[in-house]
Amino acid sequence: MIRNPLTASALLLPASLMVVGLLCLPLLLMLRYSFNSFVPGQFMVEAVTVRNYVKFFSDPYYLAVLKTTVQMSLGVTVFCLVLGMPLAAAVARASGRWKTALLLMVILPLFVSNAVRAAGWMVAFGQKGLINHLLLSAGLIDAPLTMMYTPLAVFLGIASVNLPYVVLTLQSVLEGIEPNAADASLSLGATPFETWRLITLPLAMPGILAAGVLSFILAMNAYATPVLLGGPSFQMMAPVVYNEVVNQNNWPFGATVSFVLMAVTLALTVVANLVVARRYAR
Repeated sequence: MIRNPLTASALLLPASLMVVGLLCLPLLLMLRYSFNSFVPGQFMVEAVTVRNYVKFFSDPYYLAVLKTTVQMSLGVTVFCLVLGMPLAAAVARASGRWKTALLLMVILPLFVSNAVRAAGWMVAFGQKGLINHLLLSAGLIDAPLTMMYTPLAVFLGIASVNLPYVVLTLQSVLEGIEPNAADASLSLGATPFETWRLITLPLAMPGILAAGVLSFILAMNAYATPVLLGGPSFQMMAPVVYNEVVNQNNWPFGATVSFVLMAVTLALTVVANLVVARRYAR
């Protein structure tokens, strides 16, 4: 028998080198930038200082932006999970042409960029937009509502971007659950809600956690939607990074904000994994 010289490590080597070259090295370079100093007119001065991090955590403005970003991301994630669970269950239970049609309805929005979708929401949320026109025509309101450049507009815009990812993740997990488990629970006298809480929910928890983490990460790093729907008065972390790097040419502080965003996202994701894993390990 001739032994294959290509081991698992050798097969993983090209992908590993690509990750190191295209992701890790730029991140290390940006980390180094975050410890440099910024001097107007000199772009960036080589240094080793934590002044940028002190500035971020001592400035109420940046702390408020971070708080807003976390709150928005958590709210969008919970909303997408609550709304996505029944939608994913409907797709998982469907068959034939109905399933194909439902999957197309979920997947088609992914072919449109976030900026284009945000532009569509701008048309809908405007003073003379579709929503105000329908409400006025129905007599539900007397004057147009102000929806553009509000947290609600940003919330709905980000949720519309994240929802297809959540539905597709949950749908694949729900399809893998043995339907006989729920049938057995119902036959033993459990109500549909008890069956969902005691059988379906624990079995689907890995998929719920994966969908939640994906939605949270996407919301934390959202850029186009907050800029177009939130306006200059509503700030999240990604637009702040862009403003510092592109508009202010302050690369050291922009790199600092980027790493704070990355660290908070990673920390909250790890905590959520640990809490859920410990809860269902019991």
